[in-house]
Amino acid sequence: MNEFGSKTAVVTGAASGIGLQLAKVFAEQGMNVVLADIEQNKLDDAVVEVTAIGVKAIGVLTDVGSGESVAALCRATVERFGSVQILCNNAGVYTGGLLWEQTEDDYEWLMKVNQWGIIHGMRHFVPQMIAQGDECHIVNTSSMASMCTLPFAGIYHMTKHAALALSECLFHELAMTAPQISVSVLCPELVNTSIATSSRNRPADLAEENITDMQKMSMTAITDATAGSLAPRVLAERVLQAIKDQLFYVLPPAENPWRETANTRLDDLREVRNPTFAPPAI
Repeated sequence: MNEFGSKTAVVTGAASGIGLQLAKVFAEQGMNVVLADIEQNKLDDAVVEVTAIGVKAIGVLTDVGSGESVAALCRATVERFGSVQILCNNAGVYTGGLLWEQTEDDYEWLMKVNQWGIIHGMRHFVPQMIAQGDECHIVNTSSMASMCTLPFAGIYHMTKHAALALSECLFHELAMTAPQISVSVLCPELVNTSIATSSRNRPADLAEENITDMQKMSMTAITDATAGSLAPRVLAERVLQAIKDQLFYVLPPAENPWRETANTRLDDLREVRNPTFAPPAI
């Protein structure tokens, strides 16, 4: 896809971070943009920023963990713009700690957003794209956490590995049945976003309980690591280029330390050795 003008992009998690920058990059290409997020006030502000670029944009309050909510997002997109050519399943959340100390609600929350958010997007938007018959592209946001495993972030790693596997399978299935629809998986390294404070959007029925010392340590670590890290705009520009190039894996540069950590895990698999503790040198 190299022509973007007057086409429509849908971005979840679009009120801040990578999602907002994706929305802006697509707007700069002349696309209509549908911004979806669970934070109404920030969503409203984001729509103002995007429309200021000079394109048509709407905000749709969306809980990506709800199939009904994502179905409504798809309907709102088609009702407003007639079709959708780019879908970015971008919303994501984080919590950390020891796997056996984290609650069922911790697992449920991350799976609901990081896995089911992509599943719902796929299930509701792919049939629409197939029915259109035109050239389309789906971008699922995973993480470099999908290509390695590190302690005290196990639930996050689990959900991001699932996001990567689902994206790879989707790539194969669409290549065989609807080749006009391309797929990319975005695997960011540390990015300066508000993911460290994503608990602000945690549902009341999955509220945190008895926060452990290890959970506090993990959340402090991710807060410190993301502060001052890579600008979200860099990731949005990577995605745009990947769409133009029909590139599936959207990764950091080869010299990035997260690539080295991922390569160490691949070597563990190839050599059938126990997992190596190889945190990126950041």
